Amino acid sequence: MKVKLSAVIITFNEEANLHRCLSSISDVVDEIIVVDSYSTDATEKIAKEFKINFFKNKFNGHIEQKNFAISHALFPFILSLDADEAIDETLKNEILKIKASNNPADGYITNRHNNYCGQWINHGAWKSDLKLRLWNSQKGKWGGLNPHDKFEMQAGSNIEKLKGKILHYSYTSIAEHEGKVEYFSSIAAKAYLLKGKKSSYFKIGFSPIFRFVRDYFLNLGFLDGKFGFIIAKLTAKEVYLKYKKLMEHYAEKTCENKEFVKFQCHGFEFRGMSSL
Repeated sequence: MKVKLSAVIITFNEEANLHRCLSSISDVVDEIIVVDSYSTDATEKIAKEFKINFFKNKFNGHIEQKNFAISHALFPFILSLDADEAIDETLKNEILKIKASNNPADGYITNRHNNYCGQWINHGAWKSDLKLRLWNSQKGKWGGLNPHDKFEMQAGSNIEKLKGKILHYSYTSIAEHEGKVEYFSSIAAKAYLLKGKKSSYFKIGFSPIFRFVRDYFLNLGFLDGKFGFIIAKLTAKEVYLKYKKLMEHYAEKTCENKEFVKFQCHGFEFRGMSSL
């Protein structure tokens, strides 16, 4: 039996990227699911230029939104892309071969190449990396920790590597990246809080330094010039903010678990905090 393929994409204000993404897969997959978090730009209009199934759903997290998208897919084999990604011609041909196969693997990994402000990044944390983006949804589930979601295959699953690349057009400006650092660090801090992970002054101070040294020096980020430095710096800042915000969440939680009490003794009124 030939493979039928559903593409799933989640969006929010992706008018600058969505047409490129959908154009790259429209003649490869058998259906496209777009789940939008109530965009205020032209995302919906652009999406409906293609033959797709368009849904709106409140955003409660990347993992939750992608699970919602998969629940509306007709076929178990899923191609998962972000709106700022596209597939190149080599990967497109590889996917067509899979669709013609009678014995597909359970999942497929491929390289993702990152473009930052118009420059392809070849080193550091953002160098080309392997991503699992095509898989049989009956052989695993979405996992990871928001905002860094990942599809986790069952033990013993057969996973093969494809030629070609996912082209990731990350940020068009440094200011856009800085805004996302604030956004993603907030999501990560809340996810850590829910998982019971703790922060500390050591993590706030040391983890960003370690991350910068690893990305910029050990992983040769400096070879990407100016943008290599900026990526390493902002990635380190995101780590710093994540642990700082996590500590602040615990401080707020501690305050919420106390009550303000007052009592009188020998005609004098006393006020204080009492743990619940």
